[in-house]
Amino acid sequence: MAPIASFAAAVLLLLALASPAATFNITRILGEFPDFSTFNGLLSQTKLADEINRRQTITVLAVNNGGMGAITSLPSDIQRKVLAVHVVLDYYDAEKLGSMKNRSAVLTTLFQSTGQATNRMGFINYTRRAADGVMMFGSAEPGAPLTSQMVKPVMSRPYNISVLEVSSAIVPPSIGSVDNSRARAPAPALTKIPAPAPAPSKSKKPKTEGAPTPAPAPSDDDSSTNAPADADGPDADGPATDGPDADGPAADAPADDDDDKSSDDTGDAAGRVVARASLGIVALLVILVSL
Repeated sequence: MAPIASFAAAVLLLLALASPAATFNITRILGEFPDFSTFNGLLSQTKLADEINRRQTITVLAVNNGGMGAITSLPSDIQRKVLAVHVVLDYYDAEKLGSMKNRSAVLTTLFQSTGQATNRMGFINYTRRAADGVMMFGSAEPGAPLTSQMVKPVMSRPYNISVLEVSSAIVPPSIGSVDNSRARAPAPALTKIPAPAPAPSKSKKPKTEGAPTPAPAPSDDDSSTNAPADADGPDADGPATDGPDADGPAADAPADDDDDKSSDDTGDAAGRVVARASLGIVALLVILVSL
């Protein structure tokens, strides 16, 4: 019988060693304290209590009902993150915190293990003030103040679980922007399209580089000077003083002349050509007769 008893004892010892070292239920523990009913209810509602119960070593910074307004006013997905900041992944009771030589420490929280924490949001700063020995807690995010102080120890089971009451919720300042920055990239800035340049007026032709500048339009008082010379006059064989050459392009004609004026100019030029041809024929006949 002795060997059988020894074997049974060995099996029980192996089972004890193989079983989890910590077996606790945070919901049941906090359920014994009505002052933490709101905090305890949110742990169950966000399913964070299940994660706490799977841990072997844990410290919960519990907030009483009077200080839960800063958490209950947040959206449900943010509530879970803030509650996870109140769960430290190590065992700390009042005696251990008070015996720290440097009177300060950086504590790792359950939120840090989710992979969603940035900019030290998953850590807590702890400091014991030298003047009065008050233990202060606050987010380790840069610029966050130490505003929550330890009120009293609630329960402890060394070295598995410790529950400490703190005066106010610890909310990292930028914890609400974690999902927004990861869920979608910022919208691209709208590019201002410059207004198109105004189209050139059809009434004005663009000035061609190198082209001569049009002569000013003739006035009523100076019609005798700019009028074309008579074909039968003494200067009929030469070009008019200010008018265009009959054989050349009408480069100086105003751009906006109407069709009737163009027709008159064409007729005058044709008349001068006929007159010159007639004079040439007469001269040729005179020469032939004289021979």
